[in-house]
Amino acid sequence: MTIMTFYEVRAKPRDNISDLRYDIDHGMIHTLIPFGKSLQRSLENAKVDNNKNAIWIEEDSNDPPLVSEREAVLDRYFSDIQIVAIGSEEDGWSKIKNNQSLWEAYKT
Repeated sequence: MTIMTFYEVRAKPRDNISDLRYDIDHGMIHTLIPFGKSLQRSLENAKVDNNKNAIWIEEDSNDPPLVSEREAVLDRYFSDIQIVAIGSEEDGWSKIKNNQSLWEAYKT
């Protein structure tokens, strides 16, 4: 049985963050196996904190977490990635729900 853990992820968007929006909008993220659908949903709903860092909630069952996601997507579009385990997905999203959307903050 796989145990899924939820994480709060904070990262500094790189200058090419608009390319990630393109990849999301054109289905290039959700097709990645096995994590694409979850990653796409999380990134579509990403917010920004007071320092304009992206923040989102992600699930993963690997240790260390998000290795595949970082290799395939995240390291290309973000730097200074910080990952902290949280109690539940609902609590994580609830905590950041009133923050500005990443995509509104970084409109090009």
